Amino acid sequence: MKRFTMRKGITGVLLALALTIGAGSRAQYDRDYFYYVGRSFMIDNNFEDAIRTLNILLRFDDDAYEGYFLRGIAKYNLDDLLGAEADFTTAIEKNPVFTTAFTYRAITRSRLGNYDDALSDFAEAIELRPDLPNAYYSRGVTRLLNQQFREAIDDFDKFIRQENKVSDAYLNRGVCYLYLKDTTQAYADFETAIRTNRENPMSYNRRGELEMKQQRYKEAEADFDMAIRCDSNYLLSYFNRAIVYSSTNRPMQSLADFDRVLQLDSTNSLTYFNRAIVRSQIGDYNRALEDYDKVAFYSPENVLVYYNRAGIQAQLGNIESAVEDYSKAIELYPDFANAYLNRSRLRYLLKDESGSRRDRDIAQRKIAEYKTRLSDSTYSIYADTTHRFDRLLSFDANVAGSTFGRIASKSADNRLALLPLFRFTLRTPDSLSTVTAGRYHSQREADFRRRIDNRYLTLTARESNVPADSLVMLDKRYARELMAEPASWELLFQRGITQTLIKQYTNAVGTFTSAIDQYPANPFLYLNRSTTRAEMIDFISSIDNSYQRITIESDPAKRLQNSQSRTYNYDEAIADLNKAAKLYPDFPYTYYNRANLMALSGKLPEAYNDYTKAIELNPAFAEAYYNRGLVQIFMKDTRKGCLDMSKAGELGIPEAYEILKQYTALDR
Repeated sequence: MKRFTMRKGITGVLLALALTIGAGSRAQYDRDYFYYVGRSFMIDNNFEDAIRTLNILLRFDDDAYEGYFLRGIAKYNLDDLLGAEADFTTAIEKNPVFTTAFTYRAITRSRLGNYDDALSDFAEAIELRPDLPNAYYSRGVTRLLNQQFREAIDDFDKFIRQENKVSDAYLNRGVCYLYLKDTTQAYADFETAIRTNRENPMSYNRRGELEMKQQRYKEAEADFDMAIRCDSNYLLSYFNRAIVYSSTNRPMQSLADFDRVLQLDSTNSLTYFNRAIVRSQIGDYNRALEDYDKVAFYSPENVLVYYNRAGIQAQLGNIESAVEDYSKAIELYPDFANAYLNRSRLRYLLKDESGSRRDRDIAQRKIAEYKTRLSDSTYSIYADTTHRFDRLLSFDANVAGSTFGRIASKSADNRLALLPLFRFTLRTPDSLSTVTAGRYHSQREADFRRRIDNRYLTLTARESNVPADSLVMLDKRYARELMAEPASWELLFQRGITQTLIKQYTNAVGTFTSAIDQYPANPFLYLNRSTTRAEMIDFISSIDNSYQRITIESDPAKRLQNSQSRTYNYDEAIADLNKAAKLYPDFPYTYYNRANLMALSGKLPEAYNDYTKAIELNPAFAEAYYNRGLVQIFMKDTRKGCLDMSKAGELGIPEAYEILKQYTALDR
């Protein structure tokens, strides 16, 4: 099902909120100030700073239900839906008659696909304030998504009686009529939506789609043209107009529109799929093959791409490659009779008569089964040898339960990077600080830094900002000092740091070892030797072109290995962290680092446990929440992983919202 218009009401209320919430505040000036700053950030769409400001407010005043509500709105707009739901829930717990919080929790739950609880929240909001129209509109959208089309129409009717100038209401009601097969009422609503707002491209696009299905191509083309005039970046209308051009035998114009879609969304596999079909229709087989390769990359589980690509490979004389693609299609869908028949013909050409005969027998058996089940709608069309698979797919084919299978756009980057290790390094002061550093205090670590007596020494996950030439000079100075006087562990430790920073890893490990020999009870020496050993491994692997930063594969079955056959062993680095943990069991960074190395070693449960231990010791450890979230996502516990990402974003890591956007997009 396509995405429907919820209206941007969740941000549209912000100006009103700025004038109302807190206006009669009973709290002190500081509380009002944080409200004001937080709302100002939100009005400017600066949601991350708004969250940081509201965090301060909520630390001062845990009962400030408006603060939770505003933070929920900020998280919603950053696609942190689980975090938004939690904040709206807290606002409701602290103020059980908070109508707006019920409404926005319902909207959030609707986007999460939790329609039953969303409808329950809408009922609460409407019972509290039956005179407000917005809840009817949003409940109508939720009912539409839940395929309760008649109930949705009733809600849109109630909204329109109070607000008759909102084109989205007519648009969504028209979609409901369309699903109920009432094309006359649907067309009338789309026309009313256009009259209400002639600048809304979605209305023209919807009417055009209806006209296209009715093969009224001239009218559909005119509507898609209008939608593009309203918004030159409106992807759907370019896509739909490309189908109209193809259907009216104008392949070059069709290709130009598909090209434009891919300029706007370079990972849209459905567009590559359709463009491949058009290119093959005009005999441009090589470029069609390139497009099918893209589809296979972005949607590797889609059976049809391999079937169609096999046909192109056969046209180009790549018989063995065609056989491989038919085999992949059969692997994904073992009942695909057409694929068996085509592979049978190709195997015969390759002189594999037994394989050809075997495929033909399987195909005939499946065709016979198909013919006996023609009345069974659950039996796949893939057994029907009369079915054509070279028709263009509509934009909603990938989400409407199409028998062609899902062709969904996904990120090309199937790897997500862990936030890096913490270690003692040298940094000059700047305006930025490590996210966690200001929120956790270790007296033992502070005493250690005081003992070293180097104002640039800091514990951080960030890179050193000391220039490379300065590091070389400093390293030479430490070397001279070590030669001129008895080597102290403090000086050895600092030399180990500079050697690490100039990538003399083997020497650095030896220097840290000398420091440890002098002071074997110091956990921080083991911590840095561990990170140096890990960095040495990553440096070697980057030279091998395996991976250039600490990463984990999206598929945990790959055990977090690089793409080549060579693997790297973190056992010595982990052993150092084990020793550090024994010497100082209350230091969260040790467990965080060990968790990273466990993850890279493929030991996800152990990594999860260590991140959890780090968080127990430091509940504000944002990086640990982030990395634990990644590990849980890769262990297929996406909901808990996203909850950890939400907490990481709340604590100040902006990358968390990028991850949340990716996983929210996959559910839309």
